[in-house]
Amino acid sequence: MRNRIKQAAVALLCAAAVHLPVPASAAAWDISKASSNFDLVSLDDAALAERKITTVKMGDVQLTSGRIIAADPLAQPDRPAFVRTVPPGNYPVTLYQAFGRVAAASMRFGDGKPVRWEMAAIPGQDPASLKDDEIFGYPVDAGLGSYMDADTLKLLEERAETAQAAKPDEDVNYYDIIAPELDANGGRYALHSPVSGKPGNVAIFWSGWGDGFYPVFWGLAEDGHPLVMLTDFYVIENSDGRKEPVAQ
Repeated sequence: MRNRIKQAAVALLCAAAVHLPVPASAAAWDISKASSNFDLVSLDDAALAERKITTVKMGDVQLTSGRIIAADPLAQPDRPAFVRTVPPGNYPVTLYQAFGRVAAASMRFGDGKPVRWEMAAIPGQDPASLKDDEIFGYPVDAGLGSYMDADTLKLLEERAETAQAAKPDEDVNYYDIIAPELDANGGRYALHSPVSGKPGNVAIFWSGWGDGFYPVFWGLAEDGHPLVMLTDFYVIENSDGRKEPVAQ
């Protein structure tokens, strides 16, 4: 699954959806074909360890407006926020690691196991329009994914402008700003606060095997309110890190 989607994403990196070749008679879109890793968010540490999956509790992302952006924080931080929102607040982010990679990243909004899942969409995207073997997602070109509030984008811009003003003769890349924070965690993740004293931070993490096109999902309660958000980087299948997926 991972290789098929990444290959299609090469030509369609910024498209609304990744389209994969399918027969004309293909069945209607099935979310279980977009990810087989939804159980990750419901397994306890013992069950995950049995499946050779380790977790990193990154800490809380501060959502000041409840409008969430999931994006490559270096290549496309200004990606639109998802249509669905959550109440403003601080929400924990968990990374799921397997084969030495970040296989998935979740953000929790409430307790419990989701009863259904839906594809996260930005304005102009309609999950009901997806066909078999299509996904919505975000392009990664710097090997990183992230979660942040839409308001935090302004803080990133403020930090970048401050850093550039301090070195007017250099072309300052935002990676130069976050690199020390990533390095402190083996290059895998950082909970980055762009402007000290101002609420709003960014959970930044490795994007699985690197550049590609990755989907984000909402895990919903019986009444339809969000319990969790999950980004799948296609490192594992069936929420199991004991056997690496076969390239397709």
